[in-house]
Amino acid sequence: MALSSMTGFARGHGVTGSYAWSWEIKSVNAKGLDLRLRLPPGWDAVEGPARKNATEKLSRGTVYANLTVERKGVQPTVKVNEPVLNAVLATLKSLDGRVDATKPSMDGILALKGVIEITEEDEREEDRAAAEKAIAAGFDKLLADLITMRRDEGATLGRLLSARLDEIAVLTARAEANPGRKAEAVKARLAEQVATLLSASARFDSDRLHQEAILIAAKADIREELDRLVSHVEQARKMLSDGGPAGRRLDFLSQELNRESNTLTAKSNDVELTNIGLSLKSTVEQFREQVQNLE
Repeated sequence: MALSSMTGFARGHGVTGSYAWSWEIKSVNAKGLDLRLRLPPGWDAVEGPARKNATEKLSRGTVYANLTVERKGVQPTVKVNEPVLNAVLATLKSLDGRVDATKPSMDGILALKGVIEITEEDEREEDRAAAEKAIAAGFDKLLADLITMRRDEGATLGRLLSARLDEIAVLTARAEANPGRKAEAVKARLAEQVATLLSASARFDSDRLHQEAILIAAKADIREELDRLVSHVEQARKMLSDGGPAGRRLDFLSQELNRESNTLTAKSNDVELTNIGLSLKSTVEQFREQVQNLE
């Protein structure tokens, strides 16, 4: 199964009978799946199928879907509201002779609010049902386009993440081969420091210093960190190879990679090994930033 990013965009439109409709869908990063549908009043019947399809095919991301619908080619109907007109005429008759004013004109009366009603042709149930079906199908098609775009971006992310893992593996191998991390080298540096201290003062206990040196050498060993880095890289490569919604698992793994890199750098008492650790931290951070975009 292919990797997918959480970002994508799709737009489409169609005409069904007298209804012209358009969908616009976009998705961005999120911890879970959040589908936000914006529908015109009266089109709630479209929401159920759209939400069901989206939740079945997407696992993460905030998805914004906006629908617009217009009726076109429908002849308007002009109708006189008889009750309102009769009430207006009765009122005018009662005021006749009581108010010094010119007699009202026909266009003036018809311009009064509520006297004239302009309505569209009534919808037929079968036309409305056909439009709802077409709009739902349009959403499904655009959702497929959105998923295709997310997978294309996911493939690009997969290549970038693989490149970062290769860099982490190379840096780990360099740390493994670094002479400064060998126990003998660490003990030699500590022995040299102990000798310097002893030559400076006779008050130091040489046996105690030797024991402390051995303890420090043991703490400076990064064998476990290197082994875990190798293991985490192998796991991450397998997740990328398997594909699917691996974003959360890779994000957790990136935190583990970061923890091992930090520990390696903190334990290092060699300049070159410290530089390797800093490079590891930087590369792992790049890996983690890119993982944030994966579904």
